[in-house]
Amino acid sequence: MLKIEKVQTFYENVQALFDISLEVTDGEMVALIGANGAGKSTTLKTISGLCVPASGTVEFQGKKINGLSPRDIVKMGVSHCPEERRIWPKLTVWENLDMGAYTCKDKKAIRMDMEKIFSLYPVLQERRNQLAGTLSGGEQQMLAIGRAIMSRPKILLLDEPSLGLAPIMIAKTAEMIREIHKKGTTVLLVEQNAFMALTMSDRAYVLEIGKTVLEGKARDLLKNEHVQKAYLGM
Repeated sequence: MLKIEKVQTFYENVQALFDISLEVTDGEMVALIGANGAGKSTTLKTISGLCVPASGTVEFQGKKINGLSPRDIVKMGVSHCPEERRIWPKLTVWENLDMGAYTCKDKKAIRMDMEKIFSLYPVLQERRNQLAGTLSGGEQQMLAIGRAIMSRPKILLLDEPSLGLAPIMIAKTAEMIREIHKKGTTVLLVEQNAFMALTMSDRAYVLEIGKTVLEGKARDLLKNEHVQKAYLGM
């Protein structure tokens, strides 16, 4: 479904990604783990068109997408839930979700999708007319994920969904992601909580200083000595 080959990405003169290659097949959940500055968020931004790679290719369903606008990439079925949620605080919960469906012109379909979000996250229905900026951190994370799936993505890019959340909300967020994946959405998950990411995912890649240093089945990486020492605190 998604294939990245030898991608190099820069922020002005600073190189962030060095020949990154990875692949996500249809129906998988794949994790990217690594320390701060490893290039995880930049990888997602490169996929979604927010960063343009200097070299290499990004393909989605067999079509090259690097160089396309983020809007066109969303239309193809790639949805990006960014780090730190980035909801619109002065819009209501309903308006935030509606903005997530901006590529859809079918109002009936939008209403149906909204109801699906509310069935997944009942608290958002209770707060549908509340300003998003007044929600708790966990509720804002639900809203950010809900907004991302309003575009009916074929693949969902999740960037640090547990960031800044209390332990009970981290567990709830993990359950939400499992439910979304179970319902058929392919997921590429960036997460500093390596244990959570590896226990949820089918496969994983480890990034260090903009390079892929390890890849494999998630359950195998859980047993990897380097991963245990560097990311699992063992």
